[in-house]
Amino acid sequence: MQNKINACLWYEKDLPNVIEYYKSIFKDNIKVIYLGDLENGPGGEYQFATVEIFGKNYDMLAAGPLFKFTEAISLTISTDDQEETDYYWNVLTTNGGSESVCGWCKDKYGLSWQIEPKKLRELSTSGDKEKRDYAMRAMYQMKKIIIADLEK
Repeated sequence: MQNKINACLWYEKDLPNVIEYYKSIFKDNIKVIYLGDLENGPGGEYQFATVEIFGKNYDMLAAGPLFKFTEAISLTISTDDQEETDYYWNVLTTNGGSESVCGWCKDKYGLSWQIEPKKLRELSTSGDKEKRDYAMRAMYQMKKIIIADLEK
């Protein structure tokens, strides 16, 4: 089903390999709705796809090196526990990805991700100011979020 609003992610080239990369990460939670080559685009031939990841559609365009990802946009993965947090952090930051701070990282294509344990959201929006402030101060000291360190 077409969403009313989709994010369009611009990649330089080789969209089938980009999609295979994300399939290796999201396993059974990703499906390709459309993938095709389009001729006579603004810079010649280019590739376009729509993929669904965890029920949300993303358009993907491979149309050359004109635009690059920046931290101005990121995708957030809400994780249930430390094991899931570690999985996404590790798979996205290896093989060309990179770590940043406060749960942010980049994959090998330069797309920014936030790996956010549900516990972080719970603590950072708590009505208890002391818990909220402690969790936020702890998060500011981290790269990958360590749930146990937020709860101390």
